[in-house]
Amino acid sequence: MILFKNVTKIYSSNSINSTALKNINLHIEPGEFVSIVGQSGAGKTTLIKLLIAEEKATEGEIIIGGWNITNIYEQEIPTLRRQIGVVFQDFKLLPKKTVFENVAFALEVIGASSQKIKKIIPQVLKIVGLEEKANYFPEYLSGGEKQRVVIARSLSHRPKLLIADEPTGNLDSINAQEIINLLLKINQFKTTVVLVTHNREIVNILKKRVITLDRGIIVGDQSKGRYVI
Repeated sequence: MILFKNVTKIYSSNSINSTALKNINLHIEPGEFVSIVGQSGAGKTTLIKLLIAEEKATEGEIIIGGWNITNIYEQEIPTLRRQIGVVFQDFKLLPKKTVFENVAFALEVIGASSQKIKKIIPQVLKIVGLEEKANYFPEYLSGGEKQRVVIARSLSHRPKLLIADEPTGNLDSINAQEIINLLLKINQFKTTVVLVTHNREIVNILKKRVITLDRGIIVGDQSKGRYVI
Protein backbone atom coordinates (compact mmCIF):
# COMPACT_ATOMS: atom_id res chain seq x y z
CA MET A 1 0.00 0.00 0.00
CA ILE A 2 2.64 2.57 1.08
CA LEU A 3 6.34 2.33 0.37
CA PHE A 4 9.00 4.93 1.13
CA LYS A 5 12.44 4.16 -0.28
CA ASN A 6 15.31 6.27 1.09
CA VAL A 7 13.10 9.36 1.20
CA THR A 8 14.63 12.67 2.21
CA LYS A 9 12.82 16.01 2.24
CA ILE A 10 14.81 19.23 2.48
CA TYR A 11 13.21 22.66 2.67
CA SER A 12 15.21 25.64 1.42
CA SER A 13 14.59 29.24 2.44
CA ASN A 14 16.90 32.20 1.96
CA SER A 15 19.81 29.87 1.14
CA ILE A 16 19.22 27.96 4.41
CA ASN A 17 18.46 24.23 4.16
CA SER A 18 16.34 22.40 6.72
CA THR A 19 16.02 18.61 6.63
CA ALA A 20 12.48 17.59 7.60
CA LEU A 21 12.87 13.88 6.78
CA LYS A 22 16.10 11.97 6.31
CA ASN A 23 16.51 8.62 4.56
CA ILE A 24 13.05 7.28 5.45
CA ASN A 25 12.43 3.62 4.62
CA LEU A 26 8.89 2.55 5.40
CA HIS A 27 6.45 -0.15 4.25
CA ILE A 28 2.79 -0.15 5.29
CA GLU A 29 0.78 -3.16 4.17
CA PRO A 30 -2.77 -2.92 2.74
CA GLY A 31 -5.31 -2.99 5.57
CA GLU A 32 -2.86 -2.06 8.33
CA PHE A 33 -3.66 0.36 11.16
CA VAL A 34 -0.54 2.39 11.90
CA SER A 35 0.05 5.18 14.41
CA ILE A 36 2.76 7.72 13.63
CA VAL A 37 4.02 9.57 16.68
CA GLY A 38 6.69 12.10 17.53
CA GLN A 39 7.11 15.49 19.09
CA SER A 40 6.50 18.76 17.21
CA GLY A 41 9.05 19.13 14.45
CA ALA A 42 9.67 15.39 14.20
CA GLY A 43 8.54 15.27 10.55
CA LYS A 44 5.01 13.88 10.87
CA THR A 45 3.32 16.69 8.92
CA THR A 46 5.92 16.52 6.17
CA LEU A 47 5.35 12.78 5.82
CA ILE A 48 1.61 13.38 5.34
CA LYS A 49 2.25 16.13 2.80
CA LEU A 50 4.40 13.72 0.81
CA LEU A 51 1.66 11.07 0.93
CA ILE A 52 -0.96 13.41 -0.53
CA ALA A 53 1.53 14.99 -2.95
CA GLU A 54 1.29 18.41 -1.36
CA GLU A 55 5.09 18.26 -1.28
CA LYS A 56 7.59 16.27 -3.34
CA ALA A 57 10.54 14.32 -1.98
CA THR A 58 14.01 15.78 -2.43
CA GLU A 59 15.46 12.29 -2.72
CA GLY A 60 14.09 8.74 -2.82
CA GLU A 61 10.86 7.14 -4.03
CA ILE A 62 7.27 7.09 -2.76
CA ILE A 63 4.88 4.39 -3.96
CA ILE A 64 1.18 4.19 -3.03
CA GLY A 65 -0.87 1.23 -4.16
CA GLY A 66 1.69 0.38 -6.84
CA TRP A 67 1.71 3.95 -8.14
CA ASN A 68 5.07 5.72 -8.00
CA ILE A 69 4.09 9.28 -7.05
CA THR A 70 7.66 10.56 -6.56
CA ASN A 71 7.47 12.82 -9.60
CA ILE A 72 3.70 12.93 -9.96
CA TYR A 73 2.36 15.41 -12.52
CA GLU A 74 0.18 18.27 -11.25
CA GLN A 75 -2.81 17.07 -13.26
CA GLU A 76 -2.56 13.60 -11.67
CA ILE A 77 -2.78 14.82 -8.07
CA PRO A 78 -6.62 14.97 -7.95
CA THR A 79 -6.73 11.32 -9.07
CA LEU A 80 -4.35 10.36 -6.28
CA ARG A 81 -6.31 12.27 -3.65
CA ARG A 82 -9.56 10.59 -4.65
CA GLN A 83 -7.96 7.36 -3.40
CA ILE A 84 -6.97 8.92 -0.07
CA GLY A 85 -9.29 10.15 2.67
CA VAL A 86 -7.84 12.79 4.99
CA VAL A 87 -9.23 13.78 8.40
CA PHE A 88 -7.79 16.90 10.01
CA GLN A 89 -7.91 18.23 13.57
CA ASP A 90 -9.80 21.36 12.50
CA PHE A 91 -13.06 20.20 11.00
CA LYS A 92 -13.14 22.43 7.87
CA LEU A 93 -16.91 22.05 7.60
CA LEU A 94 -18.98 24.50 5.55
CA PRO A 95 -21.18 26.28 8.12
CA LYS A 96 -24.06 27.05 5.75
CA LYS A 97 -24.38 23.49 4.51
CA THR A 98 -26.11 20.61 6.31
CA VAL A 99 -24.38 17.40 7.30
CA PHE A 100 -25.66 15.76 4.12
CA GLU A 101 -24.53 18.70 1.98
CA ASN A 102 -21.08 18.85 3.59
CA VAL A 103 -20.46 15.19 2.82
CA ALA A 104 -22.01 15.46 -0.65
CA PHE A 105 -19.74 18.40 -1.48
CA ALA A 106 -16.72 16.07 -1.67
CA LEU A 107 -18.45 14.14 -4.44
CA GLU A 108 -19.85 17.19 -6.21
CA VAL A 109 -16.40 18.67 -6.77
CA ILE A 110 -15.30 15.55 -8.65
CA GLY A 111 -18.41 15.56 -10.81
CA ALA A 112 -20.34 12.68 -9.24
CA SER A 113 -23.94 12.32 -10.42
CA SER A 114 -26.81 13.30 -8.13
CA GLN A 115 -27.99 9.68 -8.29
CA LYS A 116 -24.63 8.45 -7.00
CA ILE A 117 -24.57 11.09 -4.27
CA LYS A 118 -28.06 10.17 -3.05
CA LYS A 119 -26.98 6.53 -2.85
CA ILE A 120 -23.58 6.94 -1.18
CA ILE A 121 -24.20 9.68 1.42
CA PRO A 122 -26.77 7.76 3.50
CA GLN A 123 -24.39 4.78 3.53
CA VAL A 124 -21.43 6.73 4.90
CA LEU A 125 -23.60 8.64 7.39
CA LYS A 126 -24.81 5.30 8.70
CA ILE A 127 -21.23 4.09 9.12
CA VAL A 128 -20.42 7.10 11.31
CA GLY A 129 -23.76 7.00 13.16
CA LEU A 130 -25.14 10.31 11.89
CA GLU A 131 -27.95 9.17 9.59
CA GLU A 132 -30.50 10.90 11.85
CA LYS A 133 -28.64 14.22 11.72
CA ALA A 134 -28.31 14.50 7.95
CA ASN A 135 -30.26 17.78 7.90
CA TYR A 136 -28.47 19.43 10.84
CA PHE A 137 -26.13 22.37 10.37
CA PRO A 138 -22.63 22.18 11.94
CA GLU A 139 -23.44 24.74 14.66
CA TYR A 140 -25.91 22.27 16.18
CA LEU A 141 -23.39 19.42 16.39
CA SER A 142 -20.98 18.49 19.17
CA GLY A 143 -17.23 18.39 18.52
CA GLY A 144 -17.33 14.62 18.23
CA GLU A 145 -20.23 14.76 15.78
CA LYS A 146 -18.42 17.33 13.64
CA GLN A 147 -15.40 15.06 13.46
CA ARG A 148 -17.65 12.18 12.41
CA VAL A 149 -18.99 14.35 9.57
CA VAL A 150 -15.39 14.93 8.47
CA ILE A 151 -14.75 11.19 8.54
CA ALA A 152 -17.94 10.55 6.56
CA ARG A 153 -16.80 13.11 3.98
CA SER A 154 -13.41 11.42 3.72
CA LEU A 155 -15.13 8.07 3.14
CA SER A 156 -17.55 9.34 0.48
CA HIS A 157 -15.24 8.44 -2.41
CA ARG A 158 -14.42 5.08 -0.81
CA PRO A 159 -10.67 5.57 -0.37
CA LYS A 160 -8.22 2.72 0.02
CA LEU A 161 -6.20 4.80 2.49
CA LEU A 162 -7.44 7.00 5.33
CA ILE A 163 -5.04 9.48 6.94
CA ALA A 164 -6.19 10.90 10.27
CA ASP A 165 -4.05 13.87 11.34
CA GLU A 166 -4.60 14.55 15.05
CA PRO A 167 -8.33 13.73 14.71
CA THR A 168 -8.88 13.83 18.49
CA GLY A 169 -6.86 16.95 19.20
CA ASN A 170 -9.90 19.16 19.89
CA LEU A 171 -12.00 16.51 21.64
CA ASP A 172 -12.52 15.38 25.22
CA SER A 173 -11.51 11.85 26.19
CA ILE A 174 -14.97 10.32 25.63
CA ASN A 175 -15.42 11.81 22.16
CA ALA A 176 -11.79 11.00 21.34
CA GLN A 177 -12.35 7.34 22.13
CA GLU A 178 -15.50 7.30 19.97
CA ILE A 179 -13.51 8.63 17.02
CA ILE A 180 -10.78 6.02 17.52
CA ASN A 181 -13.42 3.28 17.70
CA LEU A 182 -14.82 4.57 14.42
CA LEU A 183 -11.37 4.47 12.79
CA LEU A 184 -10.99 0.88 13.98
CA LYS A 185 -14.38 0.05 12.47
CA ILE A 186 -13.31 1.58 9.15
CA ASN A 187 -10.09 -0.42 9.32
CA GLN A 188 -12.18 -3.60 9.59
CA PHE A 189 -13.47 -2.81 6.08
CA LYS A 190 -9.85 -3.38 4.91
CA THR A 191 -9.16 0.35 4.61
CA THR A 192 -5.56 1.19 5.50
CA VAL A 193 -5.54 3.71 8.36
CA VAL A 194 -2.62 6.00 9.20
CA LEU A 195 -3.18 7.83 12.48
CA VAL A 196 -0.94 10.77 13.36
CA THR A 197 -1.31 11.67 17.02
CA HIS A 198 0.23 13.11 20.17
CA ASN A 199 -2.26 11.22 22.33
CA ARG A 200 -0.17 8.79 24.35
CA GLU A 201 -3.16 7.12 26.00
CA ILE A 202 -4.90 6.31 22.72
CA VAL A 203 -1.75 4.87 21.14
CA ASN A 204 -1.12 2.66 24.17
CA ILE A 205 -4.71 1.37 24.22
CA LEU A 206 -4.72 0.58 20.48
CA LYS A 207 -1.79 -1.86 20.66
CA LYS A 208 -1.34 -1.48 16.92
CA ARG A 209 1.80 -0.77 14.94
CA VAL A 210 3.58 2.40 16.10
CA ILE A 211 6.16 4.30 14.05
CA THR A 212 8.12 6.91 16.00
CA LEU A 213 9.77 9.89 14.31
CA ASP A 214 12.43 12.09 15.89
CA ARG A 215 14.04 14.99 14.03
CA GLY A 216 13.13 13.51 10.67
CA ILE A 217 14.38 9.99 11.35
CA ILE A 218 12.45 6.81 12.17
CA VAL A 219 13.70 5.85 15.62
CA GLY A 220 11.12 3.16 16.38
CA ASP A 221 8.81 0.77 14.54
CA GLN A 222 6.88 -1.69 16.73
CA SER A 223 4.22 -4.07 15.46
CA LYS A 224 2.24 -3.80 18.72
CA GLY A 225 3.82 -0.72 20.15
CA ARG A 226 3.44 1.98 22.74
CA TYR A 227 4.00 5.70 22.69
CA VAL A 228 7.67 5.93 23.68
CA ILE A 229 9.69 9.07 23.04
